[in-house]
Amino acid sequence: MSHTNELQLIENGGWDERILVCGNGRLVKTFIIVTQRFVLLVDTVINPQTAGQMLAYAEPYLADGRQLLVINTHADYDHCWGNQLFAGETAVHPTPIIGSHRSPALFEQDEAKLYLTKMQELEPEIFNDVVFTPPTLLIHDKFVIDGGDLTVELLPTPGHTEDHYSLFLPEIKTVLAADAAEMPYPVARVPEGLPQMRESLAKLAALPAETVLYCHAPVTAGRHLLLDNIAYFNAIEAQCRAALAQGMSPEVSEDADVVSLVDCAYETAVPNTEQWHNIHDYYKTAGHASQIRVMLQWLATQ
Repeated sequence: MSHTNELQLIENGGWDERILVCGNGRLVKTFIIVTQRFVLLVDTVINPQTAGQMLAYAEPYLADGRQLLVINTHADYDHCWGNQLFAGETAVHPTPIIGSHRSPALFEQDEAKLYLTKMQELEPEIFNDVVFTPPTLLIHDKFVIDGGDLTVELLPTPGHTEDHYSLFLPEIKTVLAADAAEMPYPVARVPEGLPQMRESLAKLAALPAETVLYCHAPVTAGRHLLLDNIAYFNAIEAQCRAALAQGMSPEVSEDADVVSLVDCAYETAVPNTEQWHNIHDYYKTAGHASQIRVMLQWLATQ
């Protein structure tokens, strides 16, 4: 995937006007929440350039005593590689960066450092200026920000990553799901993350939300995407359980067609609508297969 340094405001589609939605191409959406007391940047996109554009969109609201706060939903590159604008030696607008206590260790992993090096080699004009900068205000459980007119509840929703947080704004019945839910599905990277991710989806679906906004789904996806994501994993669980009951091994070689082995084509696990089928082929093939493999491995431990 090629990346862009451009960040665009997305036209309000009916959500509360105190939430601004920013899009970095087709890669990711981030959010700005304007309250009486604070202006909250929810994630910092892919580099200091995109984070700078996000800050520029926020600056007109930094009036009447409002303070800037930054939130990291998790430590994936498209959500936090602009952090250096707000902390450390390169900061141009120093402010607390709120994130999970598990996030700093993820920045230190060899895998993360190698990924940054790889991205800098592939797209130096996008990633050469990135300096790893973990969050500075570390939270363990639910964390609440009293914005005066709006309450912002940071809710642990692990699974996609171990450090993942979503947001709930009860006064306006709005959820910012981040990567806990996606179109067509969020990704569990390891077997132990799968039950956590499904629990997180259930937690978000149980909230009294009327509006749900996502980082990786159409703005118009709506609250029902949470239920569709739940149904997707229920569908592949049922097929994987049946395959295991018939003697299939949970450890399937990488070159095997695991989708056919468990008889769970992508088309049978998702709603039969154009929106669900007009997606990148990866999610129908390799991505779908990866979630089946994770499900098989998790079920084998039960």
